[in-house]
Amino acid sequence: MASDSTKTVSSALSPKQIGGDAIELMVMALLLAASIALFSFMAPGFLSTGNFSSMALQLPELAILSLAMFVPIISGGLNLSVTFTANIAGLTTAWLVKGALVSAGFASLPLAIAAGLAAGGLSGFMIGVIVAYVGAHPILVTLGAMIFLRGLGEFLTRGGDISGMPEAFLAIGNSAFLGIPMPMLIFLVAAGVLAYIMQFTRAGFAIHMIGSNLKATEYSGINVKKVTIILYTLSGVLAGLAGMIMLARFNSVRVGHGESYLLITILACFMAGANPFGGFGRVLPLVLGLMSLQVIASGMNLMGASQHLATAVWGAFLIAVMIVRAPFLKKT
Repeated sequence: MASDSTKTVSSALSPKQIGGDAIELMVMALLLAASIALFSFMAPGFLSTGNFSSMALQLPELAILSLAMFVPIISGGLNLSVTFTANIAGLTTAWLVKGALVSAGFASLPLAIAAGLAAGGLSGFMIGVIVAYVGAHPILVTLGAMIFLRGLGEFLTRGGDISGMPEAFLAIGNSAFLGIPMPMLIFLVAAGVLAYIMQFTRAGFAIHMIGSNLKATEYSGINVKKVTIILYTLSGVLAGLAGMIMLARFNSVRVGHGESYLLITILACFMAGANPFGGFGRVLPLVLGLMSLQVIASGMNLMGASQHLATAVWGAFLIAVMIVRAPFLKKT
């Protein structure tokens, strides 16, 4: 039985799918190049160093939230609480920096950041435990977590915000290293680490297997419950990292920051080739797809278009990409 199940899972990750991954990567790279070429002609100043620095500063918060969404999607699940997990992580860090850890001096910043990431990880851990051991559907569990975290955040802040972070913390969201904004470097490191985990570790392989065929994965001897908890914890930590970026960029945090990103993170994952039912998807096409979305937003902003129109164009772009992808994927 275990042998047959292993064969079933192995066939799901066969060279046939590798060809599909290559197509996703090629399509995302071509779309990014086409977007840059289009706006270099249509938007004055698009190719300037200042504009590219601005894009690199704005992209990471949405991009890291998308990474947080990507992991559960590959497993066949979803995490609708990523934005509010990010907010709770930011609130935890801000509260500690402003209050409980003031006496810790310089050590307060790393301790507060670690606590914020831990808060995000704890949120994901609890979701993973419920999904794994109760058997409730991830959509329902994470929807409940989203409502709980939102209510908790509003209760703790009384609907207000926490602001006034120290300069050392704000440097995370506003400084640069070798001309590259720190948020972009953090995102690239996070994407690289996640790509390694998903493609070259047992945990990453198991996450793909769960999304491909849950029953076969159980029969092959993988501890599905343990992997489920790990993947949602990882999603929570990534969401917490996004919360750190938003807090450092805006110098404040409140419940609702980044709420509009939720559906975009889901669509971005699907646009970049993640299977809506789990099992397939790679990090690099997602990174390129997110860069294309940022190029569109920045290009339209330079053209004087409203933010609402740019959001509508994002939606149209995502739909168009999925329509273009469909015939290629059928052939693979």
